[in-house]
Amino acid sequence: MSGRAMRVAILGASGQVGREFLRVLEQRDFPISELTLMASHRTAGSTMDFRGKPHKIVEPSEKAFADVDIVLASAGGAVSKQWAPVAVQQGCVFIDNSSMFRMDPEVPLVVPEVNGEVLKNHKGLIANPNCSTAQLVVVLKAIHDLAGLKRVIVSTYQSVSGAGKEGMDELHVQTRAILNDQEHKPKKFQKQIAFNLIPHIDSFADDGYTKEELKVINETRKILGLPDLPVTCTAVRVPVVIGHSEAVTVDLERKVSPAQVREALANWKIVEVWDQPEQNVYPTPLDCAGEDPVYVGRVRRDTSSDNGINFWVVADNLRIGAALNAVRIAEYLLKHDLIAQKVAT
Repeated sequence: MSGRAMRVAILGASGQVGREFLRVLEQRDFPISELTLMASHRTAGSTMDFRGKPHKIVEPSEKAFADVDIVLASAGGAVSKQWAPVAVQQGCVFIDNSSMFRMDPEVPLVVPEVNGEVLKNHKGLIANPNCSTAQLVVVLKAIHDLAGLKRVIVSTYQSVSGAGKEGMDELHVQTRAILNDQEHKPKKFQKQIAFNLIPHIDSFADDGYTKEELKVINETRKILGLPDLPVTCTAVRVPVVIGHSEAVTVDLERKVSPAQVREALANWKIVEVWDQPEQNVYPTPLDCAGEDPVYVGRVRRDTSSDNGINFWVVADNLRIGAALNAVRIAEYLLKHDLIAQKVAT
């Protein structure tokens, strides 16, 4: 990575992913000469610590982006829609964690270890994929390179942190209430989340899929560069705090053994294979929380298909699914000299 220090802004700094941005930037020693924290008026004026020093939160404005090279944004689609064009016009690289620009053909949708090469043609705006998509495509890319993908079936088991702090708070409040025989009406989720599963994330489309499921389907195709790949998804919210899990079935162009799949995954970037079920070795959300890799286990032949493989994928959705992937995009841009650093005025 280039040694040049960047002027970095975090848009949505006080949110769950914004705080994770700060942790990841510090842990990875990202070269920062100046840090600007932006959030809404509700938290503007307060401070957050980074590398042992307090930083005051400011509201986003045209002036606030003037002396910034890279923006890491996780403040929702409406905020990104408002401020991304402003930041890009001023010469910033805007890495957006919302869904606003993901399917725009002019905007690269990137997991660097899978399709980082598309960043060479970026125009200042770069999209970070859905949290479930990010961990999935890393594994699918390795398997596609091994034997060719024909079809993908995925069921996601998504933690409440995917719904932000309100989702995490609701799980905690409901759990305490139920254990103490108190009232526990749902607020953030459609139904009770404590001690329950909800097969409903985001709103329903006319075809019966939820928008979350369609994100996984369409984003997977775009990132892998396989626009006609048959993909289907069922997305489920589960009473887990951090860590998304996925049960995946793939049909392949060529027949391969589970051992070949394990070897391909073990040699792939940022993937760890935990697959000794006879010794209870397989990944769970508790194993992945706070960790960087995408974990894979339960690799086995799909006995209902000649060329099918089943496997289980787990990752920290706040990291690989959001903050870590965005920072890795910034690192890729620096390493390949794809950021035109602005001169402060």
